[in-house]
Order: sequence, then structure tokens, then C-alpha cells
Amino acid sequence: MLKLAIDNRHMLGQSKPQAVAAILTLAAIFALTSCAGISSSSQNQTQNADNAAGILAISPSTLNFGNVAVGSTANLTGTLSAMNTDVVVSSASWSGSGYVVTGINFPVTIAAGKAVNYTVTFAPSGAESSSGTISFLSNASDSPSKQTLTGVGTSSAPPQNITLSWNPSTSTVTGYNIYRGTQSGGPYLKLNTSLLATTTYTDLNVQSGNTYYYVSTAVNSSNVESAYSNEAYAAIP
Repeated sequence: MLKLAIDNRHMLGQSKPQAVAAILTLAAIFALTSCAGISSSSQNQTQNADNAAGILAISPSTLNFGNVAVGSTANLTGTLSAMNTDVVVSSASWSGSGYVVTGINFPVTIAAGKAVNYTVTFAPSGAESSSGTISFLSNASDSPSKQTLTGVGTSSAPPQNITLSWNPSTSTVTGYNIYRGTQSGGPYLKLNTSLLATTTYTDLNVQSGNTYYYVSTAVNSSNVESAYSNEAYAAIP
């Protein structure tokens, strides 16, 4: 979901609208893909019995990626924490279609009471559910420590929408109108079928790859409509 803020104070009767500021926040996710793998400092890693009192805690216990479109990727962060005493993590192995672990090098020593982070990437290869696990081998008493992975590949990107908001008019008004165009400066088409009682509106009818331009107006009790606000825009990825 894209959020767009129109910062506008409508003044009915004025010839020029107040300035508008648009804020558009986009989240772009970049990652790697894999079905299974292992990351370690050696082919033959063993636990160190001398440090068996240590505990390796994994947070969260499950990384849930939710729905991810095929052809896209999503990243989540996991955390390894050492309890009681220092813990040496010698390797990590993982399974499950579309998962890969990065951002951590082995062996890694985690001081007691400290933590290190790593990244798990989910890149679904098909429109289906995918489950997996990560297994961390260490000298902790609970080794190997495991984390569950879940995610669902979807056939297409989730529906896009744009949420707009604006400051209330400083004049007494009965409602607002929101307009949209496909090029800067208009022409604009009114989106709401009745006056908006609040200063927010969600545009559900948008498509990826397009840029939309928005203006708003205020209407008083005599059904007199203000001039357009300054223009705000949103580019849909």
C-alpha cells in the first residue's frame, strides 16, 4: 500500500489554494533465491562439550513471509542470542523451496547476553505454500537450534492502492472532493460519488507502472466548491 499525504488548508472564497506537500513512501525489497543450502566454516563441525552450559536462542521462532508474488523476493531478519555463556555458532543449514540465509559468517562467537542478526530471503518459484527450517550448529547445550520458515507464493503482485490525506479546511465546510488525473495539471476526474466527510481517501483503482496526480477541494453549505489544491502525485511500482 502506498500512502500519500496532501497537506492542504482549503480557504473558500480565496482565489489561490494553499500549498500542498506530497509524501510518497515506497518499499523496495531486494534479495537472493535458493531452495536449500548450508553455510559453515568447515565440512565437519562438532559441538564443544566444554561449553555445554551455553544456550543459543533464536528469535523469532518462526519467520512468516506471508504472500509473496512469484518473481519477487522478501527479506526478514532473524536473531541469534547467547545465554549463560559465550556460544560459538559453527554453521547453518536450511531447507525449503525459495529460502536462503545471508548476512552472517561462520564460525561466529556470540558473547553471553549479546546477539547477532542474519537475513532470510524468500523468493517463491511457484504459486504454492512453502515451508522450511534453518538449523544452527553450535557448542550450546541445545544445539542444533532450529527456526521454522513459512511463506506462500502468489501468481501476481497483491492489489495496489493509494491512501490520501489532507488537513481540514480552516473554513466551515460540509465535505471534500478528491480528483485524479493521469498527467500533471489535469484534466482530473472526481473519484468520490458523494462528499467526503473525513480528510482521507483510499484509491483502490490503480495499476502498477502508472503515475497518478491528485487534487482536492472543499465544499461549503451553499454547495460552493473551492479551487483545486496544489497537485500531489504517486508513482506505482
